[in-house]
Amino acid sequence: MNALSYRIINLITALGCGMALLFAVFYLQDHLGLKPCYLCITQRFFVTATGLLFLLAAIHNNFGMPRFIYASLSCMFAMGGAFFAMKQLWLQSLSEDQIPSCGPPVEYVFEAFSASEIITILLSGDGNCSEVQWLFLGLSIPGWVLIGCIMLLALSMYQLLRKE
Repeated sequence: MNALSYRIINLITALGCGMALLFAVFYLQDHLGLKPCYLCITQRFFVTATGLLFLLAAIHNNFGMPRFIYASLSCMFAMGGAFFAMKQLWLQSLSEDQIPSCGPPVEYVFEAFSASEIITILLSGDGNCSEVQWLFLGLSIPGWVLIGCIMLLALSMYQLLRKE
């Protein structure tokens, strides 16, 4: 049986990232009214960047160094998303007396702070990130993001190491 082509895997993975982001924005955020916390925004960035790299790799569909670069970068961004999902899961596991204080709403942060301050705030998380807002099959949103990022990492590694 023939393995799926490099281009098809990249395209399907890019579409999967897009679908996950649409689910987060239109279902979780707009339909259910869940407000994304700082770490949620950070995880969305990493999933978006990974998806865009897979899309670029599908469009470019080249051999050699470009494939290595796309796959290596997608590995790094998938690991970044997994790291921040684990950070949020850690915050969600803390007892109430250990939870850090809450910061200002995300909308205010984007209006009132400089780009470097926004990045620092988004990467650090706060008490809002410790709230479990939604569960599906016993896992919170960052749990599902972690699973997704591990899958993205596995596909990135496969694309990086394949001989085709």
